Amino acid sequence: MRRAALIGALAAALLASAAPPAAADSWRERVASARDFAEDRRGRVAFAFVDERGRLRGGLDTRERFHSASLVKAMLLVAYLDRGSVRGRALSEGEEELLGEMTRRSGNRAATRVRSVVTNAGLRRVARRARMRDFATAGSWGSSIVTAADQARFFFRVDRLAPRRHRVFARAQLAGIARSQRWGVGQAVPDGWTAYFKGAWRPEGDARLVHQGALLRRRGTRVALAVLTDGQPWHGYGTLTVRGIARRLLRDGPPEP
Repeated sequence: MRRAALIGALAAALLASAAPPAAADSWRERVASARDFAEDRRGRVAFAFVDERGRLRGGLDTRERFHSASLVKAMLLVAYLDRGSVRGRALSEGEEELLGEMTRRSGNRAATRVRSVVTNAGLRRVARRARMRDFATAGSWGSSIVTAADQARFFFRVDRLAPRRHRVFARAQLAGIARSQRWGVGQAVPDGWTAYFKGAWRPEGDARLVHQGALLRRRGTRVALAVLTDGQPWHGYGTLTVRGIARRLLRDGPPEP
């Protein structure tokens, strides 16, 4: 009996040593893992994460400033839908096509047309409603200034910032990103979750820029993240940077309480 008890105790000890510690799957551990990965990547890399309770859980250089490039198109979408002349009525076919071209296919001409309507004042209004701290407009929409913390806060509430009448439309645009642009977060979505996201890239010259911001939802749970990079050696390298951070944060969804 004593020998059997000893063997049982030894087996239990071995199993306990092989199991991951209870805190290994906490948000703190996930953010630390993503930070370690990000710090080994080339160029400038920043990210921020908002948990299911709406709390900013940190990241890396969360208030480092970057040019937005196409990431600001998600803000342009919300700004257009929230216009006083739009929020209470149905969108026309032409408006739906314009906003879809800008968001799903990341059309620059469409974005310029939308910005001419909402103006920088409309973008600043969205930033205030999303509680951004560092956002700044510029002469061109792609030169707007963004931070990872601000974009994570924005994407956590992106659909709720749209008027109730247009929330389903806004979600459809951000969930329906063109297949060729579904890199990064789009390749790290846990089973059963839906990603609403927007990417940005600027491959010209030496400062190759790759960004992504995303809201992930499953039933009543939501989390959000933003990854901003600049000075990437090539576009594919930047997309791998975004995907690596997203996978370390998301894994199979939020950790158990």
